Amino acid sequence: MIACNCDYGCPCNVNGRPTTGKCEGGWTWHIESGSYGTTVLDELNFSIFADWPGAIHEGGGQAISFIDEKADDSQRRALTELAQGRAGGPWEVFATTYRLEGPDPVPYQVEVANGQSYYRVGDVAELRVEPITNPVTGNEVHPRLLLPEGLLVRDLGLFASQKFKVNGNISYDHSGRYAAVGAFANSGN
Repeated sequence: MIACNCDYGCPCNVNGRPTTGKCEGGWTWHIESGSYGTTVLDELNFSIFADWPGAIHEGGGQAISFIDEKADDSQRRALTELAQGRAGGPWEVFATTYRLEGPDPVPYQVEVANGQSYYRVGDVAELRVEPITNPVTGNEVHPRLLLPEGLLVRDLGLFASQKFKVNGNISYDHSGRYAAVGAFANSGN
């Protein structure tokens, strides 16, 4: 699940500039099924929330990260490797764009349900998505974004953030802005 300060759709998804000139947003990954080496990570979660002074690729950002407190010691090590970018994948790319704090273990509540998706990351972050509505008719619209070369996902359902707040060393409230939910798959070399 993704949310940020951009307008619906987030121009960064298609290599555009952030709507407001800077990027404040985050990602939460819910692992339905997966492993890191021989460490099973099924049903665990981790998150990164960042604040960049410009576009993500321009760097100079600050970020905080969290891992699921339900993880045992080997799972915490694995989630830490992922979040800190030491396991490759998109996290390795992002790690070059910010200074990262953590990850810290916190409790998670996560529901992945397209336009009703939700998470709470301890007392630090909360996202609740809702369908975008047509400003004239009030009817729900259900846009999708296909990204064949996408770094994180290839197919995103686009939504509004009914609520998106982050509190801590990085803090913002971008409720009513961009949110997205999509399946993610990653495998190492």
